[in-house]
Amino acid sequence: MPVARLSSRALVRISGPDARPFLHNLLTQDVETLAPGQVRFGALLSPPGRLLFDLFLWGEAEAVVLDVAAERRAALMQRLGLYRLRAQVQIEEDARPVLASWPDVRPGFAADPRLGALGGRALGEGSEADADEAAYEAHRLALGVPDPATDGGQDRRYPIEADFDLLNGIDFHKGCFIGQETTSRMKRRGAIRNRMAPILFDGPAPAPGAEVLNGDLRAGEVLSGRDGAAMALLRLDRLEGELTVDGRPVSVRLPDWLTSG
Repeated sequence: MPVARLSSRALVRISGPDARPFLHNLLTQDVETLAPGQVRFGALLSPPGRLLFDLFLWGEAEAVVLDVAAERRAALMQRLGLYRLRAQVQIEEDARPVLASWPDVRPGFAADPRLGALGGRALGEGSEADADEAAYEAHRLALGVPDPATDGGQDRRYPIEADFDLLNGIDFHKGCFIGQETTSRMKRRGAIRNRMAPILFDGPAPAPGAEVLNGDLRAGEVLSGRDGAAMALLRLDRLEGELTVDGRPVSVRLPDWLTSG
């Protein structure tokens, strides 16, 4: 069972007497009931409901630790500082590493809240890494699970387009959070035209931003990938027929968790 250190992720520790209500009113996930040792998946959205930061929330006895893209940690801390106002919270960097085990949950790890087949996550040096992050990313892509920080599109995508509603990233029963009105309306009305999903092809991955075409019609765009597979943002009403990218044929592989959601 391999373990990789996810160098692309970094931690922010939120502590103080108001830490949980402060985060609960901001994030798409229920923070009030987050138990010590428990991990949940969520996001911080813009007021219009677009995805700003994808997050894992780790419960601790005296704090909540946010697992965010390393290159976005400073921006997250700045954004949280703007929302702090009079809340009694401390916002600090946490130097511990983020680890992932797959395909199963290694002892001492918590199950990935997005999808059981992803394996587990842990904070700290509890297990020695014996695989690189690229191997974990290949596992994630094989399962068709988007990672907005890796696949691009933050600040432009809605969380439902990144499948957060199907990957336990949004609690629709928790009450208010930033961007809730747009998010709830999209889910309630079923107005979901686009979703992230994997595409398969022969050879190297097309460049990010390359168009997926259904004949002459735009059916989506490539977000990121590797030889033979890529994550794309696809129009759900244009997946039937022959799809191409840069003149090469591609096929869409919708994972079971997406089609049954």
